[in-house]
Amino acid sequence: MTASQPPRDVPRVVWSWALYDWANSAFTTLVVTFIYATWFSKAMAPDEVTGTAWWSRAVATSAILTALLSPILGAAADRAGARKRFQAVTTALCVGATAALAFVAPGLPGAALLALVLYVMADFGFESGYTFYNAFLPAISSPERIGRVSGYAWGLGYLGGLVCLGLALVGFVTATPWFGLSKAGGFNIRATNLLVALWYLVFCLPFFLFVPEQRRGPVRFDAAASLREVLHSLRTIGRYREVAKFLVARLVFNDGLVTVFAFGGIYAAGTFGMSLSDVILFGIALNVSSGLGAAAFGFLDDKVGGKKTIAVTLVALTAATLLAVWAPTRGWLWVAGILIGVFVGPNQSASRSLMARFVPERHQAEFFGFFQLSGKATSFLGPLLLGVVAGAFGSQRAGIATVVLFFVVGGALLLTVNERRAIEAAKQ
Repeated sequence: MTASQPPRDVPRVVWSWALYDWANSAFTTLVVTFIYATWFSKAMAPDEVTGTAWWSRAVATSAILTALLSPILGAAADRAGARKRFQAVTTALCVGATAALAFVAPGLPGAALLALVLYVMADFGFESGYTFYNAFLPAISSPERIGRVSGYAWGLGYLGGLVCLGLALVGFVTATPWFGLSKAGGFNIRATNLLVALWYLVFCLPFFLFVPEQRRGPVRFDAAASLREVLHSLRTIGRYREVAKFLVARLVFNDGLVTVFAFGGIYAAGTFGMSLSDVILFGIALNVSSGLGAAAFGFLDDKVGGKKTIAVTLVALTAATLLAVWAPTRGWLWVAGILIGVFVGPNQSASRSLMARFVPERHQAEFFGFFQLSGKATSFLGPLLLGVVAGAFGSQRAGIATVVLFFVVGGALLLTVNERRAIEAAKQ
């Protein structure tokens, strides 16, 4: 450790960093997954099919923006050593746009379009913020504990999202909303966005107060210089060949995860006749198991390495998905779903910790920008293939079976990654 390097594994710093996962997970749990997206498709569009189509385009727009801009923003943050400043901007963007969604009422001129624009802004702030947030992981944690720290934070994120969801269901999405909130125009539902914004704002404060940062220069966003740096990194990727191989592998197996998240509820309802309340309960159970799995597998990550941990999760996810395809009853689907949840969390957490071991110190945010790109660039392929196969065979089971392909191919590509060589290259 150099004189200028802040000490690692400081409990207050580690937990302040991890608490950011608790803070921002409220957005994806309430806005993206369980409450606002569903309400939008029913209340803000002519019909649910149109609403779903509009919402999917907004999700795709945000994904494209995140994929294109995250590496450039990461390079800019690295140049100035100002990751916290960039993190503050993306946080403010997500919090502000989410809060504004509460005041876009159905029936207003252009309400649906305005809501979609605000959602794209909020989701871009949420997703691109991970570029800077993840870049702090190798700075606050020693290599021997990085898997546990990532796992604790990921598990804390799942828990935070569920606690905030519980508050929303009890206090807002209820027959008698708290604070006398009006149900006219679905304001009590839209007000859950205010809850998310407040939750995010309050619980992100420890990160900004207690996580240290090494500044390198004046804070100045030079888009051209940042783009040149990204292009230079791409031209010299041979020095970081193992990183490139890992990102390609993640690009493939992450498409499988995206598809599971997007169609798990649809499969449960369509093939097994689950009601909306049953699907929500199913989703909550998956989130709980994912959080527990992420926290528990952090020790395995530190003991055997991130690559082996990810490989174990991909084998288990393949088996669990096949079980879900075969499942003759709801009971078997629940078993498959819980198993998927147990191994989804560790897969995501170990992917982050492995990347943190691979990135050179000078380019941490930039490389985590590439990490974000690998999670977004082809995220449409899994859902597209599922839809094509399901339509061709007239079976949701056949469509879900395509997820196995992404796990198997991604796992095979992962096996080509030399973890030791990648870590040595980062140190050099």
